[in-house]
Amino acid sequence: MTNRLGAIAATVGLLVATSADAATWRPEAWAAENTVELRTQARGEEPHWFPVWVVVIDGQVYVRLGSRATERVESNVTKPMLGLRVGGEEFPAVRGVPAPEATEMVNAAMAGKYWSDLAVRLFSHPLTLRLVLDAGAAPADGAGAGAAR
Repeated sequence: MTNRLGAIAATVGLLVATSADAATWRPEAWAAENTVELRTQARGEEPHWFPVWVVVIDGQVYVRLGSRATERVESNVTKPMLGLRVGGEEFPAVRGVPAPEATEMVNAAMAGKYWSDLAVRLFSHPLTLRLVLDAGAAPADGAGAGAAR
C-alpha cells in the first residue's frame, strides 16, 4: 500500500511539474513543429481549435491564415487573444498581432519549410499573424477582455 501511495504521489508531482513547465514561452523550441493549433470562439458558440502551419523567424512565431481561418480570427469574441497549442503545451492567452510587413518573409519561410506550399501559396492568405504571449490577457473561457464586444 505504501509503494502504491508513493507511486501516486510521484505521478501527481510529475503532472504538476509538467503543468508548470507548460507556461514557458519558447519559440525557438517550436521551429521544427509542423503545425500549431489556434483557438477562437464565435459569439454563442463553443471554442474552436484548428491547425495552421507555423514558422519561427528571429525568435518570433508566425502563422499565415487562409480566408476561413481569417474570418474565425476576425470574429473571435476574445480578439485579439487566441488560444495556442504547440509542442505539447497549451497557452490560453496569446495575442495575434497582424504583421503585414512580415508577409513576404513568412511566405518565403513557409516555402522553405513545407514542400506542399508550392500549391498552397496559390490560395488566398489574407492574414499573417505574429503570436505573442500576453501575460495579463483574457482567460481561456473568453470571460476576459474582448468578450463583451
